[in-house]
Amino acid sequence: MLNNKATYSAIIKAEAKRLGFLSCGISKAEFLEEEAPRLETWLNKNMNGDMHYMENHFDKRLDPTLLVEGSKSVVSLLLNYYPSQKQTADSYKLSKYAYGNDYHHVIKHKLKSLLYFIQDEIGDVNGRAFVDSAPVLDKAWAAKSGLGWIGKHSNLLTQQVGSFYFIAELIIDLELAYDHATTDHCGTCTKCIDACPTDAITEPYVVDGSKCISYFTIELKENLPKAYKGTFDDWMFGCDICQDVCPWNRFSKAHNEPLFNPHPELLDMTKKDWDEITEDTFKKVFQKSAVKRTKYSGLKRNIKFLKE
Repeated sequence: MLNNKATYSAIIKAEAKRLGFLSCGISKAEFLEEEAPRLETWLNKNMNGDMHYMENHFDKRLDPTLLVEGSKSVVSLLLNYYPSQKQTADSYKLSKYAYGNDYHHVIKHKLKSLLYFIQDEIGDVNGRAFVDSAPVLDKAWAAKSGLGWIGKHSNLLTQQVGSFYFIAELIIDLELAYDHATTDHCGTCTKCIDACPTDAITEPYVVDGSKCISYFTIELKENLPKAYKGTFDDWMFGCDICQDVCPWNRFSKAHNEPLFNPHPELLDMTKKDWDEITEDTFKKVFQKSAVKRTKYSGLKRNIKFLKE
């Protein structure tokens, strides 16, 4: 039986790498003091729009010990999704993260494998896996764990591989050796702020979610606001503009996760194909994709908005 925090941490990071994660960082499970006033201000300004779930579990979002009883450590993990091929130029656009299988399922499987490994190697360790759908501030934990810094577009950034990756966590009741936050390398650059067509980045490091193209095309269930006509730049599901223009993303490397490879028909679909997409084709192409979240009717609504 191992009994050394540094050794525990090293074997967890080695297994995370073996499972295909880009990187792994570890933080002490404790109240996120710096994030509390930021989150409160963001919510008070209604920057969550219709994402009312962001108002729920305020305390749990800031304190992992309320999510997992007796938790000691937050193990943050990054999984690359940057594709080797992109959609054809004559197409309405999908966020690159949605090209392949729904990341929730892919990552959850890997996280569970990691938790079982920890239990097998170390002993009686309890915890939970989190992928984007629970009240956990993923980016804050990843930054605290030294995996990158939160950029002016509010995404996690690293000097080595940019920002095209998913963030997930294991919150466990095992004490480990903790990593430290890294430094901010955005400097005076404002490319993401300047490029956002809906002015969603209201100031450096603050994104008004209710103005974001991703919010409009995925989260908003009502009619799209006419005031934003002509500003979506052909994005029909999500938006990658602030990441695409970021200088650090010139270091993005293609992922090697087969489940993130796009459906064979997806990359060649033209605007004409999207205009004529049937529900059967939607189900076939997006059978296992995160795009299902917006449903066929939602995607058609978005495409119609782009054409008007």
